[in-house]
Amino acid sequence: MNDRIDALYKKIRELEKELEEAITRAGEELSYHLEERRIRFERSALELHRRLKKPLLKFIGEASVSHALTAPVVYSLIFPMVLLDIFVTVYQWICFPVYGIKKVPRSDFIAVDRHHLAYLNILEKVNCVYCGYGNGLLSYAREVAARTENYWCPIKHATRIKSPHSQYHKFARYGDAEGYRELIGKPAPKAGENGENNGA
Repeated sequence: MNDRIDALYKKIRELEKELEEAITRAGEELSYHLEERRIRFERSALELHRRLKKPLLKFIGEASVSHALTAPVVYSLIFPMVLLDIFVTVYQWICFPVYGIKKVPRSDFIAVDRHHLAYLNILEKVNCVYCGYGNGLLSYAREVAARTENYWCPIKHATRIKSPHSQYHKFARYGDAEGYRELIGKPAPKAGENGENNGA
């Protein structure tokens, strides 16, 4: 492993942690806190949220025709997403113990909490649940795929790729045959090692 790449990756993880702390502080400024895994807003913030809530009929009435026509296409993706969720989960339950790979905690990636916000009407809440599930699911599936690739094919690409996954920095350089032979068939390190976070 290139020491400079390892150091840069560690620095990225430290910046991500710093960003999470900044987001937490921003939450405090917006008058909410976590209490037994539930989000609690101060009364003044809740009152403001309720005043800013757009009534459902007004929200629908202001929607563009193009949005209304494309909505069924957007929501039709729920079927392949649920199938992906089932297949990815069953796949890692069966295969990861055989390979000695640590399972990806699904709950670390799929967050469905925005529907608790008082300034969202029922349709906006449904949209937020859908988006939270869809994007979280893709992140979860990506991490499962990343750990699989780390085990079976830990080789960097010859061309630069945008936004590589959590395991990519550990891969052997393109053309490094010895490095590849040293890495193939070895599970990803346990959570917290090599700068990993969130089970990644």
